[in-house]
Amino acid sequence: MHIISNLNIFRQTFCLFIFLSLTVNSNADAPMVKAGITKQLTDNVYIIPDNRISLVPNIGIIVGKESIMVVDTGMGPRNAELVLQEVRIISDLPVAYLAITHFHPEHGMGAQSFPAETRIIVPQAQKLELAEKGESYIDFFSGMSPEISELLSEVKLVSADITFEKEISVDLGGLIVKLLYFHAAHTRGDMFIYLPDQKLLFGGDIIVDRFFPIMPDEDSSVLGWMKSLKKLKALKPEIVVPGHGSVSDVSLIDQLSIYLAAMKLKVSLAKRNELSLEETLQLLIPQFQRSYSHWDDPHWIKNAIERLYAEI
Repeated sequence: MHIISNLNIFRQTFCLFIFLSLTVNSNADAPMVKAGITKQLTDNVYIIPDNRISLVPNIGIIVGKESIMVVDTGMGPRNAELVLQEVRIISDLPVAYLAITHFHPEHGMGAQSFPAETRIIVPQAQKLELAEKGESYIDFFSGMSPEISELLSEVKLVSADITFEKEISVDLGGLIVKLLYFHAAHTRGDMFIYLPDQKLLFGGDIIVDRFFPIMPDEDSSVLGWMKSLKKLKALKPEIVVPGHGSVSDVSLIDQLSIYLAAMKLKVSLAKRNELSLEETLQLLIPQFQRSYSHWDDPHWIKNAIERLYAEI
């Protein structure tokens, strides 16, 4: 069955991902959000930076005149509690909304720690994906290290309170936040958070800084990723918060678009010349490793080529 096939791919791919991530960051005992380093980006927006620690995302705190929206939770309830402590340093307003960029454990599996009145907002596609894959992902991640297992040991999957198909707007009190969904890319349910007045964009893992984009399974889409980047650039954001890496501007979108466009061209030429997938991998992986030697996690080049080879 398709689901069983996908689960096997999840197991193999994420085992590799976490093993390599923890090897690179062996000084980190657990992927923990760091307290006391929260930065203010605009009058209304703060982030808790990831510090380039594997499996720690950039977490957003958006403060209106009446309420607060938090973007992502960190991995497990312990991380989410740290996030909420940082929120309370900034403001005593109610945390009315939690926006989760996608269902992966380090982004949303701390939702249970949020107050009962907090409403979770995700695209309908993400809600379904969490229900289908959430428990399996807890098992996979927990098997990677005792530290991760401890962080996830008390996780309870929390279903979203509010879902939408393509777009929804939330008023935090004089501050409008748009939540957007396009189509499958990194996952089936990637969500983007955009503040039009501040021209500020939270890109989730569709936008990363000096990391190779991750295509973890058959639900990922390189072509969908490219379309998403094009639509995000059309918003003309001036401040771009990646899922992982340093806050920057639209150049983050541009550099990923260039990378994926080059890969699409090269894979298309390989298929036109009737190269097998294995021949294509052997040809292209070293090329992209050389061209992007300053990017982290090069093991994900292979997955992107495989997805494109299947999609084109």
